[in-house]
Amino acid sequence: MPNSNDEVKEDNETRNKEAGIDVQSMSKSDNEPAVTPEFQYGVQKAQAMTQVWTKENLILAYVVIWLIQFIQGFSSGISSTLTPWVTSAFAEHSLTATTSIVSGLVGGLVKLPYAKLMDVWGRPQGFAIMVACATLGLIMMAGCNNVKTYCAAQVFYYVGYNGIDFTLTIFVADTSSLKNRAFLIAFMATPWIATVWAYGPAAQSILSTIGFRWGFGVWAIVYPIVCAPLIALFIYNERKAKKAGLLPERVSSNRTAMQSIIYYCREFDVIGILLLATGLSLFLLSFSLYSYQTEQWKSPMIICFVIFGSLLIVAFALYEKYLAPVTFIPWTLLMDRTVFFTFTMVASIYLAWYLWDSYFYSFLIVVFNQTVSQATYITNIYTVGACFWAVIVGIIIRYNGRLKWLSLYFGVPITILGVALMIKFRQPDTNIGYIVMCQIFIAFGGGTLVICEQMTVMAVSSQQNIPAILAMEAMVANIGGSIGSTVAAAIWTGVFPNKLAKYLPASSQADLATIYGSLTAQSSYPVGSPARIAINHAYADTQRLMLIAATCLYSITLGSVILWKDVNVKKINQIKGIIF
Repeated sequence: MPNSNDEVKEDNETRNKEAGIDVQSMSKSDNEPAVTPEFQYGVQKAQAMTQVWTKENLILAYVVIWLIQFIQGFSSGISSTLTPWVTSAFAEHSLTATTSIVSGLVGGLVKLPYAKLMDVWGRPQGFAIMVACATLGLIMMAGCNNVKTYCAAQVFYYVGYNGIDFTLTIFVADTSSLKNRAFLIAFMATPWIATVWAYGPAAQSILSTIGFRWGFGVWAIVYPIVCAPLIALFIYNERKAKKAGLLPERVSSNRTAMQSIIYYCREFDVIGILLLATGLSLFLLSFSLYSYQTEQWKSPMIICFVIFGSLLIVAFALYEKYLAPVTFIPWTLLMDRTVFFTFTMVASIYLAWYLWDSYFYSFLIVVFNQTVSQATYITNIYTVGACFWAVIVGIIIRYNGRLKWLSLYFGVPITILGVALMIKFRQPDTNIGYIVMCQIFIAFGGGTLVICEQMTVMAVSSQQNIPAILAMEAMVANIGGSIGSTVAAAIWTGVFPNKLAKYLPASSQADLATIYGSLTAQSSYPVGSPARIAINHAYADTQRLMLIAATCLYSITLGSVILWKDVNVKKINQIKGIIF
């Protein structure tokens, strides 16, 4: 139930010390002002709004958030399913991957400047912009006449999609105590338990009835309607806070236009964000585009992308430490033991995941002779299981408060167990039930670790730094995932064709190139035939190396969690006002 920090009698400084951390800029006295003067204006508005929320409005806001997340999950699933059909309609199916690469990259990187936008300008304004971006993208997708327009539309849509999701996470952080926050973040993810099964049949129905244009057009209508109540609640409570005198008056700065530009460039840390966003764009694009180059990793363009991208990321770190007048993230926070090793944990998790999962769907189709529907159900176990288990983890954190021990003694071990057991159960003569069991283990581990990684960095941050620290965490996950996919592709191209050449019978050797390049060709051979046995054997050997590499990488995850501080979120008071 919502509660007021007025009821808290303990001294916050003592409680934070007991929790094992030193969090600056948090409430230390009930006599402090409603907002923290040194925080940026957008954060001050969030603090003031928290003072005026009513219990009823807060509950209504969370109900609307759940509906928005349902729409997010449903629409994004349909969009990704329809993309190949859209590119095929314009006779450019080969550009399907390109649209996904560009939109995914831009949509992921937008969190970096958007985090600053929310801090400087405000949560309500940022949320409204992101809803407008998503709606514009859907309108453009519905009316596109070529793949280039569709690609641009996807960029707008995924910028809005990621921005909406990010805003809702920040809203939860602004309106919840740390001990309840894990449960509320998990609650936000529960719509995916349903949408993961629903969007496939819905996309099929759209294609066979109204067509892809109206398939996007419907969501362009639904998005603003569903999001409007939350925008209205934001605006209402912001005005309520202003009328209550909780926000300091913004006096005229008397700056010239040029002085205002310089001021906001400074406040937004434009130089730092440009260095980081450009560096990440070049670095991540190299992993996405190398396979399209004739010389692949030896391509001069790819080499330049990697080198200059890496140098710009290093330049960002040096700029933030020595030159930035307003830092994107305080250097002391970035070098905090818990934050640093949470980032290494996140990088290792996503690297390992994409390393073994990249060819897992094909593995199920070929080696275990699963239908498309059956393979999809098995790959969806992680999403459903992780979203379900995260709710349980949130409840445990609510009453236990310890993040480190939950990750160290359950999350990491059960993830390692699930991946390691698949090394044994990857053979085609194994009952598919064992693979399902492993996926359930991995889902429960993932549901634990994803919640704990977010909670850990938020617990050691002040309210102002939460958007930036979560944006950085998402960036680290993108880098880890990109590297994992690349390593998986390298293992696949280096091992699978050689194993095929070794195992295929002489009668099928002439078809080696076709078999290597086509999932349809691989699964077309009758089960039990010499060629199919050889293909399965090659798959099992290749997947074995991916799984072993992933299991070894989880040792970094384990070591990182060991080096966390023992944070107890029950003993930290981070947010003032009416909160959950």
